[in-house]
Order: sequence, then C-alpha cells, then structure tokens
Amino acid sequence: MGKPVREYLLTLCITAAVTYLLTGPVRKFAIVAGAMPEIRARDVHREPTPRLGGIAMFFGLCAGLLVADHLKNLNAVFSNSNEPRALLSGAALIWLIGVLDDKFEIDALIKLGGQMIAAGVMVVQGLTILWLPIPGVGLVALTQWQGTLLTVALVVITINAVNFVDGLDGLAAGMVCIASAAFFLYAYRIWYSYGIEAAAPATLFAAILMGMCLGFLPHNMHPARIFMGDSGSMLIGLVLAAGAISITGQIDPDAMNLFSGSERNTVHQTVPVYIPLLLPLTIIAVPAADLVLAIVRRTWRGQSPFAADRGHLHHRLLEVGHSHSRAVLIMYFWSALIAFGALAFSVNSASMWIVLGIAALSAVGLVLLLLPRFTPRAPQWAERLVPPRYRRRRGASSAAAEAGQEVTHGTAEADEPDEAREHRAPVVAGVSGVNGATAIGPRSRFLDGRNAGSSR
Repeated sequence: MGKPVREYLLTLCITAAVTYLLTGPVRKFAIVAGAMPEIRARDVHREPTPRLGGIAMFFGLCAGLLVADHLKNLNAVFSNSNEPRALLSGAALIWLIGVLDDKFEIDALIKLGGQMIAAGVMVVQGLTILWLPIPGVGLVALTQWQGTLLTVALVVITINAVNFVDGLDGLAAGMVCIASAAFFLYAYRIWYSYGIEAAAPATLFAAILMGMCLGFLPHNMHPARIFMGDSGSMLIGLVLAAGAISITGQIDPDAMNLFSGSERNTVHQTVPVYIPLLLPLTIIAVPAADLVLAIVRRTWRGQSPFAADRGHLHHRLLEVGHSHSRAVLIMYFWSALIAFGALAFSVNSASMWIVLGIAALSAVGLVLLLLPRFTPRAPQWAERLVPPRYRRRRGASSAAAEAGQEVTHGTAEADEPDEAREHRAPVVAGVSGVNGATAIGPRSRFLDGRNAGSSR
C-alpha cells in the first residue's frame, strides 16, 4: 500500500461536503417530524432548535467509507481488515438508537443497553482489544472475555463522555474534531514511520471523523440552527472509540522496533508512545473529566448518575461570566492543549521544551478561565480605544458623590424610588453586558436551574 495522503484528504473532504449539504434538508425534516423539544430549565439556547443532526453525520460517514473503498491506496484497508465493516455496523445501531431518543426521549438505561450492544456488534466482527502493553510487565495478551469487556467499557465511556459535553453550540463537534486531528497524526505516524499497515484503519476512521465534524460545525456554531442530538454525539463518540481500539489493542508495539533488548524492555520504553491511545481518555480528557465529575456530583447528592443537572464544565464557564462563544473557545483550547500535548510527548518524551511549553500554555489557559473574575479598566487616555465595558463609569457616580448620596456599582441609588430599588435586579457576572457575557441570564437563574432535569 502506498502513502495515501491525498486519498485521506479526499475522503475527509467528501465526508465533510456530504455532511454539510445534508444538514440543511435534515433540519427541515426534523422540524416537520417534530424533533424540536421545548426549552428546558437547564438549556442555554433561547429558542426551540431542531435535533437529528446525527442523520447528516451518519450519511457523511457512509459516504466517506464508500469513497475510501474505491480509492486505490485505501482499498486495501477493506480487503485486509474487517474493521471498517465492524465500525459501520456498530455506528448504524447506535445511530438508530440516537434517532429514536431525539424524537421520543427514550430511557437512559435503554440507551446504555444499546451502547453495549453496539460495542458487542463491533467485537463480534473483530474490532476488539487483543493485548495491552503494561509498564514493567510486557505485552499482556487478553482472553476473549477480557478483551470483550474492556472494549465494551471503552466504547461506553467514550460515547457518554462526548454526549455529556454536548451542551453548547459547536462544543462537542469542535472538541471531537480536535481530538480526531491529533489521533490522525498519531496513527499516520505509526503507519508511515514504522511501516505498520495495521494502523491504516484507525487513520481512516480519524480522517472520516474529522470530515463529519467539520461538515456539521457551520450549522452548529452559535447561534446553532440545528443540534446533532444523541444521534450525532453517540455516533462520533463511537467512531472515536473504534479508532482508539483499533490502534491500541491490535498493534504489537514490539513490531515498531524502537529499542533493542527484551520484549519487556521494549514495551516499557514504548509506554510513553502508547499513553495517548492506551485509553482515549487522554485524547478526550476534558469530556472524560466532565463525565467523572458529573457521576461523583450526582451520586454525592443521592441522585442517579443519569439524572441531569446544570453543573457541567461548560455550564460553570457560563456561570463564571464567560460568553457562549468564549466558553466554547476555552474548551477548544484545553482540548487542543491536552490532545496535542500528549501527541508531542509521544513523539519525544524526553524533551524538556515540550514540558515547559505545555506548562506555559496551561498557565495561559488558567488566566483565560479566571478572566471574568477581573474587570480591568483602561486608563483615561486609552478609553476611546477599548470596548465600553472596560471604560470607567464616572457620570452618575461623580454626580451622586458631589450630592453626598450613597453610590453602588456606579449608579445613584438614592435617586431611585424605594419600590424601584427593591425590585431592581442586581448585576452579576453572566448578565448581558457584564464582562462580555451575553449567553445567559442572571446567576440566580443558574442556581435555580441546576437541579432541573436534562439528558446532558
């Protein structure tokens, strides 16, 4: 097999184009079908928005696999491996479950059972973990039951992690696109640099997944015209998990011949290379962290782990005072930092510059997270050059100070009637016009809605 860079790019573009072109008709179909649930207490959007975006994404997946099967250099992936067919079978099943949920709101336990069945379908067709490189132990071969259980657990965790993070416009699609880009570079490096053609299916899956997300994002960016729904979030989670399973548990690390010596030493030395894909939790670290925190939070309150709330990471970013778009970009930043940081570490784990770069970018990310807590004010001479929210408010406060009246937040409360003063809502972070936040209402709305039911 040649090195099909152009074939991968063509497959990506075809997948993105099909997904993009079908999303518009799918949106009209979702409106006609009534897949437009009412606004719930935990929702961020203000108007009913159709779901079922996963329909377009699924047909984009089918188009990508069909095109790849007819390309000269990628056809060998289908002839030498049954993994693409296994992926398509599992994806079709999880997609059908998601479509039913988007329309009829099926029970969470039924969805969990469907996820396990979809993973089992892929295992039966050969997409399973066969062995794992364990530090200090060597290459550990798994029994059939061990491989099946680990594969099913990995698929279910990844699907639900992506589903949990799908709470803001463009968030899940963008984060998975970032993760799949890092995944593609990693898988292609293993195949191209070490000549291991068993990594070709995972590389193909990553390219198709990027196309699905890129084709859907223009319709899903804030303000979103359509949501991917569970039919889309569970689908892209399954594709991401399938790629990780394909390259992690079926490629012998000793075949890479990175180091001489015994097999145990070889595997021990190559562990930094396999850390990013031993489990996809490092590639999707942010959604996985959100999943773990949600389970702990709900269990601590005596609730079911599947009970919905408004305490996800993206909700907390809005509560801090970030706007909708800025909260999404911050989540993108952290996803890219973790995914590509792990990728860089797998290339050269001994480089101190990589560690220092990750540490510096992490500090930048922390500053961005805390930015709404600080409201910098520009000096008087530069006020005309900055947005109004960074200018000093002097008009009403100076007039009130000269009159000897009490001033609060730059407004003269003494001039207000008592009745108006009692009913005047306090201005807090997260209100439109404060610190640039425009996506949510007062913080009290967040606190009241935190216990509201949701599926995300």
